[in-house]
Amino acid sequence: MENQYYTIIEKQDFYEIIENKYGELAIFIDTRAGSPVNPVLEFDGKETALLKRDERLAVRLDKIDPETKNVLAESEFVMIVELSGELVERVYGVPVENVEEIVFIGRQTRADEMVKAKNRNDVLKAFGAIKTWTGGNK
Repeated sequence: MENQYYTIIEKQDFYEIIENKYGELAIFIDTRAGSPVNPVLEFDGKETALLKRDERLAVRLDKIDPETKNVLAESEFVMIVELSGELVERVYGVPVENVEEIVFIGRQTRADEMVKAKNRNDVLKAFGAIKTWTGGNK
């Protein structure tokens, strides 16, 4: 079993948010490898959303249109459509969580990617630690 001790945040340069006649939203983004696991969309109510696709990968959506932000903030769920060119790779529903602020802590690895190291407790939990021994001088 592979444990991930970091999170990758990829910036989605181009995306579309579509509203249907029932007020439901769909967000069209580029496809990512693998299936999402317990995905959630965090929205700061301003202009940034973060699709937490799984424990390893998050997709950042910047510059959300001002007309869209009220509808997105009121949405409980959105539909995510992942495209490879014009081909739909997968479609899934995602709950929307309104947050005060989305904090990006990590190091920039490319213009469109950030790596966030987990803290000590995150690593211990992922490792499945049941006991801890301390050694050395104090």
